[in-house]
Amino acid sequence: MTSTSPDVGSRAARGAPHRTASGAPVETDLGWALGVVFRRYAKTAAAVLDDVPGGPRGYQVLAAAHGEGPKRQLDLAAQLGVDRTVMTYLLDDLEKAGLVQRQPDPADRRARLIVATEQGRETLCELEQRLATAEEEVLGSLEDSERASFRMLLQRVAVKADTVDPLHNACVLADENVDPADT
Repeated sequence: MTSTSPDVGSRAARGAPHRTASGAPVETDLGWALGVVFRRYAKTAAAVLDDVPGGPRGYQVLAAAHGEGPKRQLDLAAQLGVDRTVMTYLLDDLEKAGLVQRQPDPADRRARLIVATEQGRETLCELEQRLATAEEEVLGSLEDSERASFRMLLQRVAVKADTVDPLHNACVLADENVDPADT
């Protein structure tokens, strides 16, 4: 059984807390805590990315196109776990918004490289700042040193979990109707 934090204890004092089968407050359950934090982050991030064509998927494409340099459209789709047909429509929308360009691949004239435009790079910078603010809101109850530790520990757990059970479609989690257990 895990220990109860002072916050959980004070919440229990205000009223009858929900309890697990072991009798512990539900707030001590890892699954409950992860679910609450993920739900809050997903809602906050979705609001930040609402004006980006394709929302979180569009952000992922823009970030990958800028951060990793030009990539072939099919390679980018495979990397992000996006169906190639969906990727075509997503790139159409991002291109119409002036965020990316399709350029001929000098190594294969049939293929197209996806490149972030100047406007796309500026938008990405703004989105990253807005996402950082959203993350600070979600982690606002932690001190700066606790945030750094939390991020480091969470990343370590996530890397191990992804090694054991890799996510084949990173965009699926952006869809609120999909159970992460099904990915």
